[in-house]
Amino acid sequence: MGDKQLIISISREFGTYGHHIAAMVAEDLGINLYDRALLDEIAEENGIDAKHLEKYDERPKIPIISRKVRGHSNSMEDALFHMQSEFLKKKADSGESFVVVGRCAESVLKGREGLITIFILGDELTKLQDVKKKFNLSDKEALKKMRRHDLKRKAYHNRHSAVKWGDSRGYDLCINDSKLGIEKTVELIERYIEERTRG
Repeated sequence: MGDKQLIISISREFGTYGHHIAAMVAEDLGINLYDRALLDEIAEENGIDAKHLEKYDERPKIPIISRKVRGHSNSMEDALFHMQSEFLKKKADSGESFVVVGRCAESVLKGREGLITIFILGDELTKLQDVKKKFNLSDKEALKKMRRHDLKRKAYHNRHSAVKWGDSRGYDLCINDSKLGIEKTVELIERYIEERTRG
């Protein structure tokens, strides 16, 4: 990687190992991982309880209880998106290299020279089995949970990005982690990063 700034944006379907893969890539590269934990930093900077912010993290706003006043939204979901975006831009402006999970980072940081965008998907049956085991759910409950989470992520992303969530044209690399497993997926991603940063 050398001295070049590297920003790895990883988006993922629910039920994949996207977050785990992001953490492994960050550890292997020796750079910070920004995920839900960035809420703690944002909360501290703004004097807000982090638990309060968690309720609105990566969620679409609810139209019934939110409105615009003079062009500005009163939605906490929109406010948190703005705070997270400013946080990521500040980190990027500082020259720091990092991995970020979700948060529409591929759109928020679009145009940055060191940005590499990745989307991790998986086979429905594989995801279903993993979600069932992880949360001790029935097939029906696990499928419902998967679809609910992905619908929320899709709505959130599509509200804040010109590129549709999961559309391969919006990412540098899309990979199905059900095919290779966690370790091989990490290896493939790191090989891609190495090729992109060579020279």
